[in-house]
Amino acid sequence: MLDLLHREGVYLWYYFSLQFSQIFRYWALGIVLGSVISVFCKDWIHRLFAAMRGSRLGALGVVPASLLGIASPLCMYGTIPIAASFSQKGMPDDWLAAFMMSSILLNPQLILYSAALGPTALAIRILSCFLCGAAAGLLLRIFYREKPFFDFSAFGQPGSRDTDPNPMLRLLKNIGRNIRATGPWFLMGIALSALFQRYVPADAFAGLFGRNEGFGVLMAATIGVPLYVCGGGTIPLLMDWLASGMSLGAAAAFMLTGPATKITNLGAVKIVLGSRRFLLYLGFVALFSCLTGLAVNL
Repeated sequence: MLDLLHREGVYLWYYFSLQFSQIFRYWALGIVLGSVISVFCKDWIHRLFAAMRGSRLGALGVVPASLLGIASPLCMYGTIPIAASFSQKGMPDDWLAAFMMSSILLNPQLILYSAALGPTALAIRILSCFLCGAAAGLLLRIFYREKPFFDFSAFGQPGSRDTDPNPMLRLLKNIGRNIRATGPWFLMGIALSALFQRYVPADAFAGLFGRNEGFGVLMAATIGVPLYVCGGGTIPLLMDWLASGMSLGAAAAFMLTGPATKITNLGAVKIVLGSRRFLLYLGFVALFSCLTGLAVNL
């Protein structure tokens, strides 16, 4: 019995250390990039978005709004107060929707994490998140043009934790907070990946998420709801799943529903939408992720 446990421990440590060595550099670079943008570029990105307010872009405004949402390093609870301040200054709801939707789905740090999945999966993630933000903005412009969609009354002006007068200390403190926030989930993701590699047959997984592509997309979109906690923590799992036969369409669906339905994001979204519009949000995410997955597989 002890020999068996020892042997299984050796196998699991091998898979864990192999996965850690493959992905650690992406996680570390993502931490540094995210902190640099948060400390030195965040205000500039938000000023760019605010500068759109006086333009006459119309429906085309969802394009730069979605791109700036991806560039923003803030989490949803940081993005909503920013959006609230923009709304008070007259920013249209469709542009705000594009900015907030893409900000939920992707940020510069997660882009670097996702580079570990390979260039094709990375390109699909960036493009699908951008299109999801733009589509959310266009739908609001069509169906809610004459009535407000958001209620920001529960959110005040955002506060900044990067207040140290020394720029390098601000950066180092931000990196430390970033490591504390994502590190445990990153290690948990690698541990789950090691368990998956050891105990889940690759053929069975390929049959579920690869060969039956329509069902695989639906399943991936569904499991994205309970499994997604932190972007960095899911990258090791996605690496293994793709290597085991998961289709790129199924992976795309997972990468959309996961962050969009992450429990902390849902709490913030529910506050600004209310019950009815919150259900519309969930329906939009589910439909868009499944259609995206099917389109990628085609």
